[in-house]
Amino acid sequence: MIEEKALRQKITETFMDVINEAGATLRLELRDDTVLLESGLDSLGFAILVARLEEDLGWDPFTLSNEAVYPGTFGEFVAFYVHNQP
Repeated sequence: MIEEKALRQKITETFMDVINEAGATLRLELRDDTVLLESGLDSLGFAILVARLEEDLGWDPFTLSNEAVYPGTFGEFVAFYVHNQP
């Protein structure tokens, strides 16, 4: 199990990498209350983010979870990863 601080750091780094690779601009400071839809990533960007995190972490919380979850903020996104580790 990855501790929350390390997982948050990995998610933040990957998020910023995907933003940069997409040629997008981070519209807001990336904080827990940053609304994901207003962050600068589109739906394809989020799909790439989740795929990249699965590749790097070796698991995908969206397939491990028994419930459909749609995080609205960056904090909810991180918390979902923290609470749905294998």
